[in-house]
Amino acid sequence: MYRILVLTPELPYPPEQGASLRNLYILKGLARRYDVSLFSASSSAGESGGQDESLLNEVCRSVRVVTIPVRSRAGRVSRLISGRTPDIAHRFQNTLYEDALLELLQNGEHGDEAPLRYDAVQIEGLELAHAIPIIRQHSPATRILFDAHNAETELQRSALRTDLASLRRWPAAAYSFVQTRRLNRYEAWACQSADWVTTVSESDAKYISRYIQTRSLSVIPNCIDLEDYTEINQYGVEVFDLLFTGKMDYRPNVDAVLWFASEIWPRILEKRPETTWAIVGKNPHSRLGWLRSSPGVTVTGYVERVQPYLAGAKVVVLPLRMGSGTRLKLLEALASSKAVVSTALGAEGYPGIGAEAIVIEDDPDRFAKSVLSLLDHQDQRDQLGFTGRRYAEGYDWRRIIPLFEDVYDTLLSKREITGR
Repeated sequence: MYRILVLTPELPYPPEQGASLRNLYILKGLARRYDVSLFSASSSAGESGGQDESLLNEVCRSVRVVTIPVRSRAGRVSRLISGRTPDIAHRFQNTLYEDALLELLQNGEHGDEAPLRYDAVQIEGLELAHAIPIIRQHSPATRILFDAHNAETELQRSALRTDLASLRRWPAAAYSFVQTRRLNRYEAWACQSADWVTTVSESDAKYISRYIQTRSLSVIPNCIDLEDYTEINQYGVEVFDLLFTGKMDYRPNVDAVLWFASEIWPRILEKRPETTWAIVGKNPHSRLGWLRSSPGVTVTGYVERVQPYLAGAKVVVLPLRMGSGTRLKLLEALASSKAVVSTALGAEGYPGIGAEAIVIEDDPDRFAKSVLSLLDHQDQRDQLGFTGRRYAEGYDWRRIIPLFEDVYDTLLSKREITGR
């Protein structure tokens, strides 16, 4: 049985954001066929409901977590001014992390009678790409799979375009301008240094293919467990008309909520002043502070489960204007049989999804009118929800994760397995 070490930027259980959901189902899926171990970096910042490793211990041969101190603002600014690598490259770059990874590669896991080499290391996201040279130096026979959750350079470009449209956001645009150039070099290096690269969508694969040959590039979409969203009211019900979910210190989510609040929400309230809106997700950014006192708006912060809010929502809104990859929040809404109004970017990366499953509007006025129409017509919501659920069934993890097996069949067959 092949041995695979999966590196994640946060402990993926409980899943508190899209990346955690993807990582959790990767672990569950790979463990059905391979001997899987987990090594997670963890930031000591932010809200959390606590770390429960019980499910991970059932799935993985071993689970190891290293807590990385929060970077100071002064340190980030200093690197921004003097360095040449992007900010994301330093998020978990720390001697604590590197020493713990080196120990795993050289000495194996606790309890091993002798060091057992990993046949492959799977790296989840660009913020962990700094591990590649360590793996190459100390475990040269190990294959490296880089799972790109986003095309990070393109994500930063979309942030740059969006922020340039607002004078108040020009400092953020300047940051994105600098980061885009650095990301382009760093992302190219990471993709070229790995033995295989996977992306979550065809559009991301198009961007990544500028760096590497397509024969070592695969598209493996995001996925969820449909069973977790089949009877979502079993976890309770939190009733709101509108719902937005996501990690609320993540720049695309912050921008989406603020754009909706300034351009769309007032149009809705003008016609339907009793409307309620829940913004659900951990670590709300300070820029969202004023929304806490806005009539009809609830900013929850961390919640243990998103299902009660999905169960009680009439319409899920995805007013995203920047980002790459695909939005797992869309899959969650569709799997919950909810009507969704989204920008085109919010629905990007999901081929074949049509007007019978989701309403797509980029114009603020039309976005607001679509939301109001759905709030007034349950039959329209029910029809969208029914079709959306059927679409989401194609993204259950049991259907998607075997695509990783296909990659490993090719990747690991190219080398002689040693250390067994």
